[in-house]
Amino acid sequence: MAANNRRMSGKKGAQIGSGGQRRRGLEGKGPTPPAEMRKGHKKNRIANAKSKQVQRRPVVRGRGGKGTSEMVVGRNPVVEALREGVPASTLYVQQFIDNDERVREALQLVAERGGINLMEAPRPELDRMTNGLNHQGLVLQVPPYEYAHPEDLAEAAADEGEDPLIVALDGVTDPRNLGAVVRSVSAFGGHGVVVPERRAAGMTAGAWKTSAGTAARTPVARATNLTRALEAYKKAGIVIVGLAADGEHEIADLEALGGPVVIVVGSEGKGLSRLVGETCDYRVRIPMPGGAESLNAGVAAGIVLYEAARQRA
Repeated sequence: MAANNRRMSGKKGAQIGSGGQRRRGLEGKGPTPPAEMRKGHKKNRIANAKSKQVQRRPVVRGRGGKGTSEMVVGRNPVVEALREGVPASTLYVQQFIDNDERVREALQLVAERGGINLMEAPRPELDRMTNGLNHQGLVLQVPPYEYAHPEDLAEAAADEGEDPLIVALDGVTDPRNLGAVVRSVSAFGGHGVVVPERRAAGMTAGAWKTSAGTAARTPVARATNLTRALEAYKKAGIVIVGLAADGEHEIADLEALGGPVVIVVGSEGKGLSRLVGETCDYRVRIPMPGGAESLNAGVAAGIVLYEAARQRA
């Protein structure tokens, strides 16, 4: 009884039973969030920077028309396209296909990305869809690319209070070069790429892959007539700078790269076409002490964009 009296006394001090307070005190705040979500963590800073870069410039698409749909055929090409984030609408899988590692990865990537239809089809149907190509049981449908209009790129720069920095391609027919240029434009803070509607590379799956995902946030505009598009840019106060092996200026000496500018890159070997060359305000050359005759469009654009970014810094 004495023990009971002590237990019921009003004295301060430890009491028998904590009412669960100690247990609650030891409970955590749930699972540790991933590094990208932990404030102050390096990965969190990187994720925030990428988010700001994506949100910084609105992607304007549609007014320049649409491209054509495309099929990516074969197990390795399909998996690589899905890894690189190439836009896709449907993955066709052959019935009774051998379920190897590439097939499993393709199905997993489709499930993770979402928004891609998964269709099973007999081999004869896939043969018909691909015109008899060796599809190996996997076919990825890539929807038509929606191009921006050349005016949209300058308007997007104006909305941000920035001088336009645009690259126009004249006669570049390799989609990988287009993808490399898109990647460089994104890396150096450019506002987009302009390509002619005819006899030029378009935004195919190959261009998407080479862009390493930057095509999702860097618009590509399509011009019915590239010369007229450049003349419209000039009327808007934008300087047109063409790359040429025999250009009158070296890139480091041209202060115009620090202002509103369109950099025109021609095809390797042929360079700028006559009408486009005559439209340019300046023709610049890239010094090459090693003696190479020319650079491909992707490399040349990257060098000039770096100089433009340096002058703007």
